[in-house]
Amino acid sequence: MIFTEPRFLAFFAVVWLLNWATPWHWARKVLLLVASYTFYAAWDWRFLSLMLASTVVDYVAARGMGTKVEGERVGRRRAFMALSLVSNLGMLGVFKYFDFFSESTRYLLSEAGLTVSRLTLDVTLPVGISFYTFQTLSYSIDVYRGRLEPKRSFLDVAVFVAFFPQLVAGPIVRARDFFFQLEAPRHFGKVQVRRALALFLVGFIKKACVADNVAKMVDAYYAAPNLYDAKSAWLATIGYSIQIYCDFSGYSDMAIATAALLGYNLCRNFAHPYLSTDIQDFWRRWHISLSSWLRDYLYISLGGNRGSTLFRYRNLMLTMLLGGLWHGASWNFVVWGGLHGFALIFHQVWAKRFQVLPRRSWPYRALSLLLTYYWVCLAWIFFRAQDWSTAFVAARSWVTFHSPGKTSFNASWLVIFAGLGLAHVAAYLLRDRKWLDAVPDWVFAPAYGVAWAAALAFIPSQTAPFIYFQF
Repeated sequence: MIFTEPRFLAFFAVVWLLNWATPWHWARKVLLLVASYTFYAAWDWRFLSLMLASTVVDYVAARGMGTKVEGERVGRRRAFMALSLVSNLGMLGVFKYFDFFSESTRYLLSEAGLTVSRLTLDVTLPVGISFYTFQTLSYSIDVYRGRLEPKRSFLDVAVFVAFFPQLVAGPIVRARDFFFQLEAPRHFGKVQVRRALALFLVGFIKKACVADNVAKMVDAYYAAPNLYDAKSAWLATIGYSIQIYCDFSGYSDMAIATAALLGYNLCRNFAHPYLSTDIQDFWRRWHISLSSWLRDYLYISLGGNRGSTLFRYRNLMLTMLLGGLWHGASWNFVVWGGLHGFALIFHQVWAKRFQVLPRRSWPYRALSLLLTYYWVCLAWIFFRAQDWSTAFVAARSWVTFHSPGKTSFNASWLVIFAGLGLAHVAAYLLRDRKWLDAVPDWVFAPAYGVAWAAALAFIPSQTAPFIYFQF
């Protein structure tokens, strides 16, 4: 069940009506938990046990750690923190990474002349496991660091882990940002319904009208890149940058909107990333909940900015490599993370050496924006390609503008991409949505209906799953 399907809209309508019709706060939370488990079970009910196990473990670990104190309870706190880490990362390792590392080790040993039998589990990857694992870990780590009191209510912890709007693809919600919303009843009068409805429509258009249509061209190219000319390679690479942004930010928009309609606020996950003027700025705008998670719980844990310059660069590169591996059990994702790690280090060196450059002048900003986008697209090639040969053919075409193929995509894609680029800029300029509140209801309602009708006219016959569901 995905957000663009009619059955989700029917499911959400029922949950929304019951949520606001229920007068008791505790009953609303029970309803949300049941709805969330139902939503997740629509993929595979068997994997509910993993989510329940993660919830129980982190609830027990947090309660066991208790309030941060010195002295005799330090060992106890460390033991419970270890329980959380081993359980969550162990579960993630078995289901997501066991086969990957097993096959990689087997390949290396075979290259060394040693014959090893194939050992894989061949298990299905539970949808959303990376997201709710990081979410529950942030709760345990915050309690361990003394930044959050352990929650007494198991129901609150369970709702936090399973909250269906952001369950399978984020944003990755922090416990300290969500628990306080569960403490007091939500009031419908405080819900900005018009903004939530508009945001859901924007997310729907991004996903169903843009990402799913662009995907046809991108999939055709990456199925056989040798058949296409260099212009098509560029179009496919730029197309994928549009596809993955509209696909993932579209999901985030719809997740934030559905949560808002239920009375809950989720964190912003995208801030017009392709208008970034450097790679550090890009990571402040792209998948904000993940980048901030990696900074707070991985980069800082590795040592952060403490120590020598080389030590800081090492931490930065390790963070991005592990961030790449988080996306999937493939060396392609590690390369993607390494390219971003290299760019972040280069940016820090550049910024330190050339502080006198007029960074606020429009020529400098325009050139910086183009170079940043160029590098981001180069990295996307490794993110999208299914194997090394595909990645290298596409990367060579992107860098050298040379390809052995002759097949060419229609030039109309250039016009479409230009229009989408202008829409990205327009959305940035109109990012303050207060103007929506000034529109009269008699104008908003029919305009909203017309916008939906226009959107439905552009959706493809088959709806594709969200890209980040595989992570």
